[in-house]
Amino acid sequence: MVRPPVADISRAVRLALQEDLPHGDVTTAVLFPSAVPARARIVAQQSLVVAGLAAAIQVFRAIDPSLVLSIHRQDGEQAENGDCLLQIEGDGRSILTAERVALNFLQHLSGIATLTSQFCDAVHGYPVSILDTRKTTPGLRALQKWAVLLGGGTNHRPSLSDGILIKDNHLALLRRTATPIKTACRKANAKAPRGMTVIVEVESLVEVKQALTEPIDIILLDNMTPAMVRRAVKLIKGHALVEVSGGITLSNVRAMAEAGPDRISIGALTHSAPAATLSLELELRLRQRRARRS
Repeated sequence: MVRPPVADISRAVRLALQEDLPHGDVTTAVLFPSAVPARARIVAQQSLVVAGLAAAIQVFRAIDPSLVLSIHRQDGEQAENGDCLLQIEGDGRSILTAERVALNFLQHLSGIATLTSQFCDAVHGYPVSILDTRKTTPGLRALQKWAVLLGGGTNHRPSLSDGILIKDNHLALLRRTATPIKTACRKANAKAPRGMTVIVEVESLVEVKQALTEPIDIILLDNMTPAMVRRAVKLIKGHALVEVSGGITLSNVRAMAEAGPDRISIGALTHSAPAATLSLELELRLRQRRARRS
């Protein structure tokens, strides 16, 4: 089971509610001066992988702890069109106030988990991992990376502090040296904290050969065709793990996996996943009256 990042969810929910309710829900307050008993269901309107339910639950509880929540699907589970994820009972005013923020978390994160699952399915049968990147929405990285895990993917480094990744612009600042890739790798190996992974990004087979002159953990092949990746894998021959990135889509990811890399990193998992389609269906809950004896 993938554990939710509880502290990060709490922080995101708090900020989202501050953003959406700076002075309360004025529409609901004007229309309903007193409690309105109601029941609501959050329903999937497509096939999806559930993600963000823990955040939605926190939203409802933050708005009104007296709401009764019945969980029908867990984060990480598959839901089909028409399936109920969560049922909420209580004051309809509270449900209306929480609705949009709760759905925002669920739709966005379920979209990421669902897209990740599609990529994982596309490479099924090959020993390759699908990874996210740091191309995340500011403030939501932990939640988005959690959604990737729920979809069956793997997290790349969480932050700049969690691994050395030598990219093209790092190398651009070393162009005065005769061998910028070798120089960068040598410096990284000499100064990296013990146990920290070192990755170098290359854009050609010539640069692959340059990277192999120094011990390195991972060689990242950027924007290469499957044919070039296949040739690079043969050059590397197990001396480093092979990662590919750049221009990866659902239509070409299997061809990339067939070329033999160990990892495929995809920025689109977090920056371009379409929101999942879900709705909150609300109904008035009439108080049941006891039948009088005739």
